[in-house]
Amino acid sequence: MTQNTAPANEDAPLKPRASKLVDRVFLELRQRIQDGNFAPDTRLPGEHELASMLGVSRPIVRDALGRLREQGIVYSRQGAGTFVQAAVSPQAQLAYSPVKTIADIQRCYEFRLTIEPYAAYFAAQRRDDAAIKKIADALAELRDATSHQLHRTDADFMFHRAVTEAANNHYYTASMDALKPHIAVGMHLHGLSLMGPRLQLERVYGEHEKIYRAVAEGRSDDAREAMRVHLEGSRDRLFEGKVLDLSI
Repeated sequence: MTQNTAPANEDAPLKPRASKLVDRVFLELRQRIQDGNFAPDTRLPGEHELASMLGVSRPIVRDALGRLREQGIVYSRQGAGTFVQAAVSPQAQLAYSPVKTIADIQRCYEFRLTIEPYAAYFAAQRRDDAAIKKIADALAELRDATSHQLHRTDADFMFHRAVTEAANNHYYTASMDALKPHIAVGMHLHGLSLMGPRLQLERVYGEHEKIYRAVAEGRSDDAREAMRVHLEGSRDRLFEGKVLDLSI
């Protein structure tokens, strides 16, 4: 008698007994995302790869991904795959008190000076082609704005975040994301201070370009120094070289 050895249809609907496997895969993927193993806005491995990695079938993975989508942890791009949301909240999302005073703007610069130069340092060591392209794209936006004698806060932040992201350390990117509204206040005021002689905008663009070239060429010490000089220059232009005494 011939035994039917045809393989099971991997795309068949899940049976009730598979629900525990879906729970396990869902929890494991969620934890990996929260731990930073899959960074925000990056593509998850495909269903086949995830199934092999986690030792389950594709329908199990598909169901777990569906649950992650329902909770807003991942999203799909048609024809491109599944991506991690930019704002994934672990138990408590990193956040800072809103900017209320001029002193807060200075504090924000002070904090940025403790993280962004070293993010640029590691970006120069760890960057890949995709990271370099992202920084270059932001730089091109800044170049276009400068040519029209404009300062674009969104492009400015996009550049700094792209450099930070190239460091491949989710603590840096999480800090930048939490600081975004605070940084925007300083960038807006800094942009207003640049409206005048074209030389000012060109100088700031040149500072960004210097950071980009150091990161792209793998010159980590130069990247760190270029970022420090740029942030200190931004702060000093905004405050006209007169920093506040924050000990008071």
